[in-house]
Amino acid sequence: MVQKRPKTLVTTSKLVRNEDSPELLRSEKPKSKRYDLFFSMNKVLLFCLAFRFANAFLLQTYFNPDEHWQALEVAHYITFGYGHLTWEWKRGIRSYLHPLLFAFLYKVLALLGVDTPLLMIKAPRLLQSIFSAVGDFYLYRLSRALFGEYVAKWALFSQLTNWFMFFCFNRTLSNSLETVLTLASLYYWPCISVVPTRISKVSRKLALFMAALSCGIRPTSAITWLYVGLLELFSANDRLRFIFLEAAPIGSLVLGITFLLDRVMYGSWTLVPLNFLRFNVFSSGGDFYGTHKWHWYFTQGFSAMLFSFIPFSISGIVASRKWKLSGLLVWVLGIHSLLGHKEFRFVLPILPIALMFSGYSLAALRYQTSPNSKREKSRNLHTKRPMKMSLATIFLLATNIPMGLYMSLVHQRGTEDVMNHLAREAANGKVKRILFLMPCHSTPYYSTLHQNLPMQFLDCTPSVEKGSLVESERFLMNPLDFSIEFAKNWTVPSHIVLFDSEERLLKDFLISHSFKEDKRFFHAHFKVDRDLQSSVVLYVITV
Repeated sequence: MVQKRPKTLVTTSKLVRNEDSPELLRSEKPKSKRYDLFFSMNKVLLFCLAFRFANAFLLQTYFNPDEHWQALEVAHYITFGYGHLTWEWKRGIRSYLHPLLFAFLYKVLALLGVDTPLLMIKAPRLLQSIFSAVGDFYLYRLSRALFGEYVAKWALFSQLTNWFMFFCFNRTLSNSLETVLTLASLYYWPCISVVPTRISKVSRKLALFMAALSCGIRPTSAITWLYVGLLELFSANDRLRFIFLEAAPIGSLVLGITFLLDRVMYGSWTLVPLNFLRFNVFSSGGDFYGTHKWHWYFTQGFSAMLFSFIPFSISGIVASRKWKLSGLLVWVLGIHSLLGHKEFRFVLPILPIALMFSGYSLAALRYQTSPNSKREKSRNLHTKRPMKMSLATIFLLATNIPMGLYMSLVHQRGTEDVMNHLAREAANGKVKRILFLMPCHSTPYYSTLHQNLPMQFLDCTPSVEKGSLVESERFLMNPLDFSIEFAKNWTVPSHIVLFDSEERLLKDFLISHSFKEDKRFFHAHFKVDRDLQSSVVLYVITV
């Protein structure tokens, strides 16, 4: 009796799924599938670009001073020779790597003769929207590599509809570019998403380069890459190669390039990462700008950023069993919690990771098992979307879209509007000198005005002597007494900008110095960290 050989199952598909695990196992795809994937990826990228372009035009509010003062203001100074460099640039704790991107943009606008007030305002955020779209695209690719295409679509949905990503990602903050580099780098790390193959070493070098670049832009990005680097070190078979032939040379190369770049821009040898850590970590200099409780990121900061996605993200973390990535969330939040000064933007790079887990959870609503399982997929693929998925989608859209639009179009827009107005007035020769009687860095500056006119704001450089109040603080404590003393030695401005909360105390003072109200710009419906600043008021000289 001849025993029959079992039939060999031959498949033309490259994608093999393990029903008992949320992981995807990959083999080689036929060429036609590659072409389909190429066009599919291009469509995703083009959609992300279109979305972020629209996002850039809808962004009309003020969020964080660094968007203007640590990026665009520096770029304007580099390109046009005038602008204001804050104290950070005098102490060498900022790298010129990030502002140079926008300096190049300004140079192109100037060479083309189109550096008009409108383009000077809109172009930087449009450039950032391209970077943001690349970040969205890599989140999609990372989700697809980890969980498959269906989950990737819902991860992208979560990324694009989250109110904070819509509100913050297109801003010209160094944290925004750091987030883009983090997403792209995570995609190429073998220990995160790439199955070890003959190309994993090339991917790892690319991942190391982008990780080093993000550290060059923001030294605190090292928190993320210390965790990922240790994961790679423990999981790799070629540890010595990873340390001595990849991590050390690539890190040294990027550090060396940024070191030379800062040497040229500063005019002297300046080791920015060391200065940054010395001020913000070792001496707690960041605490000058306020401190929060250790649990702030968990109970308020990151929770507010995730908002209504919180239950879906937690569910996705538990169901997906991707403990390496969920561990990254806890690690980054935990380390940042040890620092006294905390801000939303500091943990922006890990927000897309939490939203990816939300995408996993949303995709899982269609199946009784994991979204990577074939048990329920064949039965439900062409059926109507389950009611619970529709309700979840409606809930997320109904909570995030109004929030995102309100924060991007309404909340704290007065400081942007007043500078946009002054830029147009200055272009027509109607502005001679501007004084800002308000907390320092409350508005954009020369990067928006784009006229070499004298301007003055209240200084807030951290004092060497602890306990001594800076100019901005003294003004807020007693606006009238400060202004009377200040006016004894001022060069009379043609325009004064201030918040209505201080205007009520200074109205008689302004009238007595021949100023009258010119325009009033709506700013906010509720207070943030000070008294309600409902509007920004512009006064002009009458003599």
